[in-house]
Amino acid sequence: MLLTLVLLLACAVLIYLACEWFVNAVEWLGVRMAVGSAAVGTVLAAAGTALPESVVTLVAVLFGSQESGADVGVGAALGGPLVVGSLAYAVVGVVLLTNRRSVRRTARLSAVAQPVGAAAAGGHGQGGQSSAAAGGPTDAEAAQLAALDTRSLARDQTWFLVCFAAAAGLGLVAFAVKPWLGWVFFGAYAVYCWRQVRAGGDAHSAEDLEPLKAQPRRERPSTTAVVVQVVVSLVVIFGASQVFVGQLESLAPQLGLPASLVALLLAPIATELPEMLNALIWVRKGKVSLALGNLAGSMVIQATIPTGLGLAFTGWQVQGPLLVAAVATLVCVSYLLVLFATRRVTAVRLAAAATAYAAFAVGLAVTL
Repeated sequence: MLLTLVLLLACAVLIYLACEWFVNAVEWLGVRMAVGSAAVGTVLAAAGTALPESVVTLVAVLFGSQESGADVGVGAALGGPLVVGSLAYAVVGVVLLTNRRSVRRTARLSAVAQPVGAAAAGGHGQGGQSSAAAGGPTDAEAAQLAALDTRSLARDQTWFLVCFAAAAGLGLVAFAVKPWLGWVFFGAYAVYCWRQVRAGGDAHSAEDLEPLKAQPRRERPSTTAVVVQVVVSLVVIFGASQVFVGQLESLAPQLGLPASLVALLLAPIATELPEMLNALIWVRKGKVSLALGNLAGSMVIQATIPTGLGLAFTGWQVQGPLLVAAVATLVCVSYLLVLFATRRVTAVRLAAAATAYAAFAVGLAVTL
């Protein structure tokens, strides 16, 4: 068990470091491709972290046994979105709240260190921290949330809900041409990418980017170095994630946990770890819009590509715990849609998305 825990920790650290390199490189890739900031998060970053999982699904349904391939295909399409739609969005909220507490602590220390007169004279200079000191969001947090393109984020949630609801509904019925509908989902993702790139938006600027980690001394890195860093970081993320999932599954019997519980609850968290870590990194850098865009784009991929593969190559049956997961996902993402559509996005409300996964976990643990 000790070796398993060490490998789990090592893989988690490796995935985090690889995500740091990936986030750094994909932003430079957006500059090189001259695409808008929205497309960097929803298309480039999302495709980088979500499509490798779709490759695993493709290999499973094509070369695995009929039963296991079907399980992987349906599970990938219905398990992953619940994790991203609840826990990953909650990560964004929790990191914002953590940053808020850090600023509040700094403000208290500054107030103690300053003489009373100086504190009174500088009271107006602490405007960036006053709201945090009172328990509310910092000025920086409020500015980041106010600058969100909530209309675009709401549109992404709508894309996901339509595709995901259709996929779940198709899993409840059986008819002869159902496998051919997989191509409809592939086409839906192609249209989504085309619309995101065509939407444009503010061009992704190199001015506020850190130097490329592979070429730290160059102000503008070469395109080759950018592409190589993207590819290598993705390979590391993919490999470490697979080892992480394998070790997690081997840990279940050692802890006396049912294998089905691990497969439905813990394995999806491990699989979606890159998306959550990307979000964490971007929020820490003050780029909340990229973090939320990455999550939205990843969810659209998962509602279309694994679904298309599952429809085309498996019987695509949605029942039992998977049906419960689908319902929980639809409820959670509908909640996110309301937040974005009404521009009521706050750190606390994003963190509250985790309750959907908690409710699913409790229900699953009781029924298994």
